Amino acid sequence: MMKSHARNARNARNHGAAFPVNRVLAAVVALVAIVAGVSIWMSRGDDSEAHSVAGNLPAAGNGGAAGDGGGGLTELDKTFLVKVRQAGLWEIPAGRMAQSQASSEAIKRAGMHLLDGHSKLDQLTREDAKALNVPLPDEASAEQQGWVDQLKAAKGREFDQTFVDLLRASHGKIFITIGEVRATTKNALIRRLATQANNTVNDHMEVLEDTGLVTDAVLDDVASTVPKSK
Repeated sequence: MMKSHARNARNARNHGAAFPVNRVLAAVVALVAIVAGVSIWMSRGDDSEAHSVAGNLPAAGNGGAAGDGGGGLTELDKTFLVKVRQAGLWEIPAGRMAQSQASSEAIKRAGMHLLDGHSKLDQLTREDAKALNVPLPDEASAEQQGWVDQLKAAKGREFDQTFVDLLRASHGKIFITIGEVRATTKNALIRRLATQANNTVNDHMEVLEDTGLVTDAVLDDVASTVPKSK
């Protein structure tokens, strides 16, 4: 009888010890299942979000890709890139010459504006042209090179007047083109460049006008290039 009681007590202890262990194992298994389920749900959620984001990306317009600003390029857009590039190729040297050849501090100041503005604009132009696969020239036009030669040959007050005459006329004419491009382009990169060019050229016209050397003849020359309204 004593042995039977001892055996029953021992069995009861073993059963009591095993029960908590079984409960712990069951809880661990359940937790693993929950974690796995959550991971699968999160993975599916990420995929859904990725598809949603991809669906919201801007579509390319007229064969363009999102990286090239979308929208097809017109011949005017391409010509605009070339003209902005060539403007920098002669106006940056003109700005440098103003620092050593001008007699007026106002001219030197205008030259610094040219250097700063066209350096930034030229960088943006080259970046956009590369993205849009538009070739750019490495030289100013023959007419612009002739203007540089005129500036090289001038000193003092002669340089000041020649500088203002040439640059105010050229800025006024490109300013007209910028407005047309900004109003009509369907390409976001060209639109951004036109906006930047507009701000830059307007600033340059203002500092040139601040010299007090802009003549009526120069303004008449610019006005002659404006299309006449019917």
